[in-house]
Amino acid sequence: MLAPVLVDHDPGWRARGFALTAELQATLAPLALHVEHIGSTSIPGMAAKPIFDLQISVQDLQEAERAFDPPLAERGFRRSVHRYDHVPAGCDDDPELWTKRLWSRRGHPGPDVNLHVRRLGSPNERLALLFRDWFRAHPEAVPAYARFKSVLAGTVGDIDTYADVKDPVVDLVIAVAEPWATTTSWTPHFETG
Repeated sequence: MLAPVLVDHDPGWRARGFALTAELQATLAPLALHVEHIGSTSIPGMAAKPIFDLQISVQDLQEAERAFDPPLAERGFRRSVHRYDHVPAGCDDDPELWTKRLWSRRGHPGPDVNLHVRRLGSPNERLALLFRDWFRAHPEAVPAYARFKSVLAGTVGDIDTYADVKDPVVDLVIAVAEPWATTTSWTPHFETG
């Protein structure tokens, strides 16, 4: 596995993220209930791997897998064997609640993409949106998290270790974001920032 490479935030990421989500929404409807730009490239000012993380919310993962494979393959996506997200520390959820499907695209004429397909209303679908929206609402926290990611990327030798070390920090961000979500009556699928 290659070492992670982070780059400074590119203001053009937002427009490219919207273009990608619009393309996938048009291609994968009606099963794709929501298609959203998530992850670090969706957060203004955040350093990131130059790979777009997108999330598609669906009712049924198996149905989506069967239906999405052909049109995604035509667009350069390959489905991963990875089917579970990290369950946050202190969460007693059944890991089955954190299932997903994952497609990735690399070396294609379009941008590199990680496409996370999650069940509508699942905790992993919600976490990705809450993470994005909390950082968008708290730009003062972006430099510290970006610095952490940069130092980590320069320290570890592969992307799997990078993710394993980063996951508990994401858990801490979510621990802070949950009270904010309650106080502000935040709801998923309302694009902010």
